[in-house]
Formats: sequence, structure tokens, C-alpha cells
Amino acid sequence: MEPVFDFKGRDVINGYDFTNQELCHIMDTAMIYEKRVKSGEAIKDLEGMLVATLFFEPSTRTRLSFNSAIQRVGASTIDLGNASVSSQAKGETWQDTLRTVDGYVDAIVMRHPEAGSAIEAADIAVHPLINGGDGSRQHPTQALLDIYTIRKETGHLGGQTITFLGDLKYGRTVHSLGYFMQQFGNKMIFASPEELKMPEEITKELRDKGAEIEETTDVKDALSRSDIVYVTRVQRERFPDQASYEAVKGSYILDNELLSYAKKGITIMHPLPRVDEIAVEVDSYEGAAYFRQAHNGMYLRMALLGLVTGRI
Repeated sequence: MEPVFDFKGRDVINGYDFTNQELCHIMDTAMIYEKRVKSGEAIKDLEGMLVATLFFEPSTRTRLSFNSAIQRVGASTIDLGNASVSSQAKGETWQDTLRTVDGYVDAIVMRHPEAGSAIEAADIAVHPLINGGDGSRQHPTQALLDIYTIRKETGHLGGQTITFLGDLKYGRTVHSLGYFMQQFGNKMIFASPEELKMPEEITKELRDKGAEIEETTDVKDALSRSDIVYVTRVQRERFPDQASYEAVKGSYILDNELLSYAKKGITIMHPLPRVDEIAVEVDSYEGAAYFRQAHNGMYLRMALLGLVTGRI
């Protein structure tokens, strides 16, 4: 008997709140939506529903893909816009903004720079809340679209070796994705400057759960043994000062010369935006999946919206 999944009313705060079966159901739902969109169907699954997008820090891909997903499933959206010209500028707390908006809508997507804000927001909101990123902590919808991309690009998910390359300290995308890689039995190689290592508490928690993890500064060796490399930019906005950022920016740059050391057929991923950590010359490589990865975000977020509202 096929398992029955009920996501209605569920918050999406941490990716690791889902079982492997639930994750596969989310990805299967995203695949169905991808086929429906590409067939030209006018989808009306969430017709009559209203979804709020509350972004208290800058975003391009997450914000636009959520707004696209909302409209693609037939819902309408209200957008906070620039927080600096909202009631935040008058001194209103984000919590009160959330309480107000919650009374207008059927679901909420929120991004906030404060780590842990998504948990607090979910406690406040009556309607389902989807975490669009909370500080350097978690970015579950990015991790979900990442595993969807891995499954599409490689044909399966599990038993692979993935190198996380770059800023692993502040990169919330790799923090979330690491838990999925552990769940599906993927080996992880963490390659970063010492100053940007994966936080010890995350590495410890992953190892306690049984993850196979290796930490290294030898990028060439890591790439030679990896099926997937997940590149992250050094995020200037997360550093306490400019000097700290300047000391590590450009530590690792994936260009064709470095790619020549990689395992044949390696898949290259990146949450974007990139600065200089992947050379433009790499874009023509067949396994360069990062723009396809970004496009997958819309289908995955369509699936989440349909599931948490109970419309599918």
C-alpha cells in the first residue's frame, strides 16, 4: 500500500524535519509540477488563495522563484516590499508585522537575517510558514531544491560523494543540505579555508547521526573523488568587518584548470549568486548544473505551497 502523506498546515522550518519518504514525495510532486508547467497547462490548484512573502533582507532567486511559484499554482501574492519603507521604518517589530499579515493570508514565506527567527515566526503564525532563510542558520527550501537537482542530474540520490567547497561557516545552504546528505547516505567532504570551516556543532551533530565526513584543504584531491561539488560564495554580508572578508575572499576558484582534476562526469552546483568562485568558462561544461538548479526552485516551491495548503 502506498503511504499517505498529509502536509496540510505544516510549517517548513528545517529540512531535517522530514523523513526520506516525505522528501521523496515532495520531489515527486515537484516533478509533476515541472511537467505540468512545461506542457503549458494553466494550473489553478491554489486558485482563491493568498500567500504573503515577507523578506526582511535582500533576495533575488528565492524571492522571485517563490513569487513565480505562487502565481504558477494559481494563487495571488502580497509582498512586503522594501522593509525600510514599511512599518518597520516606524519601529514596528517584525513579529507584529507577521501577526498582522497572518490575518490576511493562507500561507506565509519569510526570510529574516536573525538566526532562529523562523522558529519564532512559526510559533506566532496561525497559517503555514515556510522559511526562506533565517540568518546563517537554515535555508530548507534551497536544500530541498538541491536534492531535487541532484536526483534529476545524476538519476538517483544516495551513496554518492559530495564536496562542499568555499564558505561553510556562514553558508546556510550547506548547513541545511548536510542533513539531507546524511539522511540519504552520501559521504561529505568539507573543503574550506580554516576561517570558513563548517561550524563544529553541525559537523558533530552530523557525525552523531552517522554521517561520513572528511575535512580537508586539498581541493584537487577532493574533486577527484567526488560525484558532486557544491560551491558557495564567500558572503561579504555575513562577516563582522571588511578586513575579515578580504582575508578569505577568492580562496578557492573553480576554473577549467582546477576542473581538470575532477572526477569524470562530476556535477557542479551553486546556490547563486556567484561572484568569482566559479569562472564563467566553466558554464559550458555539461555538468555545470547551477542555472538549472536555480530554475528547479520554482517547481519545488510550487510543490511545497500545494502540500502545506492541502490543495494537493
